[in-house]
Amino acid sequence: MKKDLILSKQLTMLEKHEQKFLNQTDSPFMKSNFSPMVNKIQDKIPAKLKSTLDAAFYMGFHLVFEKGSSLIEKIVNKEKIEIEYDLNNYAIEKYMNRKHLTKLDKSSKHSKTINESIAAIEGGVLGLLGIGLPDIPLFLGVIVKTINEIALSYGFQYTTEEEKAYLLYLICAAMTKEDLRKAYDQKVEGLGQDIDTHAHISIDLDAVMKETSDLLSNTLLTAKFIQGLPIVGVIGGVVNPLIINKIGKYARIKYKKRYLLDKIKTTPQTQY
Repeated sequence: MKKDLILSKQLTMLEKHEQKFLNQTDSPFMKSNFSPMVNKIQDKIPAKLKSTLDAAFYMGFHLVFEKGSSLIEKIVNKEKIEIEYDLNNYAIEKYMNRKHLTKLDKSSKHSKTINESIAAIEGGVLGLLGIGLPDIPLFLGVIVKTINEIALSYGFQYTTEEEKAYLLYLICAAMTKEDLRKAYDQKVEGLGQDIDTHAHISIDLDAVMKETSDLLSNTLLTAKFIQGLPIVGVIGGVVNPLIINKIGKYARIKYKKRYLLDKIKTTPQTQY
């Protein structure tokens, strides 16, 4: 099979997964066995907690992007992931077969699985102690680490303001309800295309952080409130790995799509 046909087939399969993700109706934690207890607690959440959570997520993103980047760099095995990408990408360009395209996915899948485990431990321990809000910067750090590792697995860097905004919109699209998910997906698509075609981009990163913070706090209001309650807080901790799984799954789709589109653009088309 010709290179362009292999790539086109891969892109078609990926877009089916993309549409399935965009059309799903479940929330990150509504399928949990704890849903009845969650519903009872919702009515007891203080009204002022919403604004408190908005601020906590906003400051958490600032902390992760401004002061946590060097720490994340130490935790992320950047060199190893980049070497694996270079080897896989070279094999794809030389041989272009399904086997090597599958190998490209393994690194991103491994990163997502590892970070789900980290999120489970971190959320569960803090939940047992009844710690909810202090957990937020740690939790955001795991989210950012997950997306950064997935980006590297497909050959993308993450240090520019444009890529940080792309990361934030990924979170929004993954975590919002289905009526807004497709709108955020279009933002992700548009920004990704602009970055990859080196178009002029004007980004207000602070505004995107605020938008993402508001969306996350609204989505996770109940979970983070429960995580602030001793013992019962373990329930809130269970939510963290489910969220990492959801965001990681969407991020893998979007970065792989960018990778495939770039390969299709630079691969000579088959003549019939």
